[in-house]
Amino acid sequence: MAKLSIRDVELQGKRVFLRVDFNVPIEKGQVIEAWRIEAALPTIRYALDRGARVVLASHLGRPKGKRDPKYSLQPVARKLAELLGQDVPLAPDCIGAEVMALVDRLAEGRALLLENLRFHPGEEQNDPEFARQLALLADLYVNDAFGAAHRAHASIEGITRFVSIAAAGFLMERELEYLGRLLTEPERPFVVILGGAKVSDKILVIENLLARADAVLIGGAMAYTFLRARGEEVGASRVESDQLELARKLMTEAETRSVAFHLPVDHVVLERTDGETQVRVVRTEEFPEEAVGMDIGPETTRLFAAEIARARTVFWNGPLGVFEQPPFDRGTVAIARALAECSGVTVVGGGDSLAAVRQAGVAGRITHLSTGGGATLEFLAGIELPGVRALTEKG
Repeated sequence: MAKLSIRDVELQGKRVFLRVDFNVPIEKGQVIEAWRIEAALPTIRYALDRGARVVLASHLGRPKGKRDPKYSLQPVARKLAELLGQDVPLAPDCIGAEVMALVDRLAEGRALLLENLRFHPGEEQNDPEFARQLALLADLYVNDAFGAAHRAHASIEGITRFVSIAAAGFLMERELEYLGRLLTEPERPFVVILGGAKVSDKILVIENLLARADAVLIGGAMAYTFLRARGEEVGASRVESDQLELARKLMTEAETRSVAFHLPVDHVVLERTDGETQVRVVRTEEFPEEAVGMDIGPETTRLFAAEIARARTVFWNGPLGVFEQPPFDRGTVAIARALAECSGVTVVGGGDSLAAVRQAGVAGRITHLSTGGGATLEFLAGIELPGVRALTEKG
């Protein structure tokens, strides 16, 4: 990796400003899903074990630049303390004299969590003065928040202008390694699986990966825009009418590049007839006029699984059906299990896709679970991320 890593810098006694992504779901004052916190633990432990004084910083939710108790990081501090096995106090703010005093008193090998960065409008505005005040808490800066790296915010980009060293944490390093490999040297065959609701959300990714992939498998609601663009009837399924021409262009480009472009051949549909709702499987050419596609069908699942089994590299983003409503999660879960059986490198990104591999019980069998969401898609679209660009170059 061309960027400086936390393993390349001296940490003993240093105040390490560690930007993490602790934007986790909280209910009734409790963290209900901790995987983002767990993903940062290797970097945090590495710094603590080497005698760093670790100043952790994160955003949570969208408090719109104002202090809001609902978005306090207090539940995160409690969860992190439980996971680390040591007390992690929460600072009352993320800048100011009181916070500076807490950081100055922080012992080597101990951590402090700053209060929500987004309680200040300067965070999202990338305000230079706010960034400078954050930098006063740091001897060196480490970014392990890949999920926020596509945001030119003060704690991601602005702060690096006021510190001499901006290094990548282990999670950031791993993200850049695996996602970078997809763009530069994927082992072939390279299969890309894309789902979700909108073609418009994935245009740049599809365009960029068509130049690199051997096969593209499309599911989710976005498949119906492609099917309609191909002249197929898709009933009352969601179609982005303004994207039909683009969908045709992408399919033509895939054909020109000899990239196999697979759309569902059968579907699990929801059909209302005579006031009753029924769920059934139909082939594409038999799609009922009033039916709504809710999931890929069993034959499509088998075809997609066969492509995955042959692959040496797979990237998957987006559910292949209305994943949050059983039984329409079956296709997505089946694809998660197919990835677990794949002997090649498997990379999964996106909240629903990550949830699917966990629900299927196969998270530990996926090569890399990307924490990025929007950052992952922008990186794979070939867009330089502000948080990556701001890191110090090696050498």
